[in-house]
Amino acid sequence: MPVSPAYRPDPKFPALGPEFADAVAAARFPKTLLRYRNDRAAATVGLETLTDAEWLAHFGRFEPLPDNIDPPLSQRYHGHQFRVYNPELGDGRGFLFAQLREAGSGRLLDLGTKGSGQTPWSRSGDGRLTLKGGVREVLATAMLEALGVPTSRSFSLVETGEELVRGDEPSPTRSAVLVRLSHSHVRFGTFQRHAFFERADRIQALVDHVVAEYYPELSDAPDRAAALMAAVTGRAARLTARWMAAGFVHGVLNTDNMNVTGESFDYGPYRFLPRSDPNFTAAYFDHAGLYAFGRQPEAVFWNLQQLAGCLTFVTGQDPLVEALNGFAAAYRSELTGAMLMRLGLKSRGDEADVALVQAAFKALAAGGERLRWEPFFFDWFCGRAPDGPRADLYAGEDFADFRAAVAGFEAERPERLQHPYFRRAEPQELLYDEIEAIWAPIAGADDWAPFQAKLAAIETAREAWGLS
Repeated sequence: MPVSPAYRPDPKFPALGPEFADAVAAARFPKTLLRYRNDRAAATVGLETLTDAEWLAHFGRFEPLPDNIDPPLSQRYHGHQFRVYNPELGDGRGFLFAQLREAGSGRLLDLGTKGSGQTPWSRSGDGRLTLKGGVREVLATAMLEALGVPTSRSFSLVETGEELVRGDEPSPTRSAVLVRLSHSHVRFGTFQRHAFFERADRIQALVDHVVAEYYPELSDAPDRAAALMAAVTGRAARLTARWMAAGFVHGVLNTDNMNVTGESFDYGPYRFLPRSDPNFTAAYFDHAGLYAFGRQPEAVFWNLQQLAGCLTFVTGQDPLVEALNGFAAAYRSELTGAMLMRLGLKSRGDEADVALVQAAFKALAAGGERLRWEPFFFDWFCGRAPDGPRADLYAGEDFADFRAAVAGFEAERPERLQHPYFRRAEPQELLYDEIEAIWAPIAGADDWAPFQAKLAAIETAREAWGLS
């Protein structure tokens, strides 16, 4: 197998033991048709040199990678789903396939699957993923990475030749298996499972594992659990702020969908905002708007509280409360930074930065039906004077405060404006209708050209923004 010298296997999770995961086997699929391989991500873990046939062997049939996890591990966890506790969870259609060190940084990364077959935690599910779901996740991760949001990366998408029946989309529909590259798959719900069984020893083992592999700077902390809670709170604040600046609605912010390293992952009914709307929801089944765009900070904080509750088995309540109390300030600071990043502007200091961000959100709201979320940041990037299709809108009274605020800021890396991307009239977006339009030719004629073109366009935007 022609792995590159950058391939550094380092399977750490298995050492936690059988109470944390179950050995499983991948489903045997009728076909393995390669639909997407992320060679840029693969190069960071030494796998870009695989031929397509080798790629399919490892990420379609799941032959183990050299010196890595064998057999794959279906992780055990619990979680709150729409704030109702569910002890029947776990990796029901996925597993941890490999762990590797990232070239350069040395970070421990996971290769995990989605749609790889049934596990002990599948309940009544078939363990499969629809091809459309895989296409949507590839698009989501590409766009979020381009926008500077901490996210898993879609590593591979293989069509598997089965016909799946689903109640929420036309059936039968095509099947696929997705592989994602993430910093960690240890979820808040991983801690919740062991708290449910009141196993302080396993919670402590998990704390020690997470600190050792993801937060080594906390190794000498006198209270590792409290220090970890503070660090995870900070990472979660950063992630939430980046979602908000990107106009992204995750849709299903359950505790099993949040991990300890502060990455966004597992994209189901996500949406990007068409326009400013705090009540905008992504999931058709979120009838109460629990995970609406404007409620995402609240949802993340609630989830952090559940994690803190688990850690009371191994440390005192007061330091955990102190860690949680840092969320609000961290979120405000991160949101300010994220908005400046999206606008391509240098910080001037707390008061001026906050005033600019407040003016930006006010302007987005005032734009109404004429102003979509993403074009606002495109039009004003690096403080350039908008002269495109929305120039007259920006000249109005509703934008006076924002015009005045932005005039006092310097551009951050203004050379980015020389990129051809900024000579376009409109930016790259990833709205619902466009995703449906990309899927239609795949479903109808097996035409992947619009999908490939969109990914190429998002990559151009990523290069132009320079945020990732």
